[in-house]
Amino acid sequence: MPRSGADLALLLLAGFRTLADQATAELARRGYEDVRPVHDFALHSILSGADNASELARRMSVTKQAAAKTIAVLEEREYVVREPDATDRRLMRLRVTEHGLSLLRQGEAIFDEMREQWEEQVSGVPGAASLTAVEETLRVLVGDNTIRLDSPGWIARDLNS
Repeated sequence: MPRSGADLALLLLAGFRTLADQATAELARRGYEDVRPVHDFALHSILSGADNASELARRMSVTKQAAAKTIAVLEEREYVVREPDATDRRLMRLRVTEHGLSLLRQGEAIFDEMREQWEEQVSGVPGAASLTAVEETLRVLVGDNTIRLDSPGWIARDLNS
């Protein structure tokens, strides 16, 4: 019996959630126990040019107040700093610190490790497509240009933790 479209959406969401939750737990084991998925999205947004609260809010599809809270948390944990603008000293710009870059590198390594684990899990299942085939199929369905790390408005939760 075929599954419904809603089942597919929930399976895709569950896959994302499983990876995000496992990565968060592994980051905690590696010394980054203060990180939430929204922090990763914010750091990527800052790296791609969101250098103030208004721009971060726009890119993350959250209010300016929510972006400001996220910035405060990231600043307190030394993942970002505010620095005066080079041309207008009245403006403050966000910059990801080396500590923040280290966090992102660890996160990328963890996701690579989890992908390898998933590939091993499906390789022993008779008739199962490889993870690479699943990825290629999803690329055909959603396209490469729709994958953005700076638009997770629906996942912006736990801003104070």
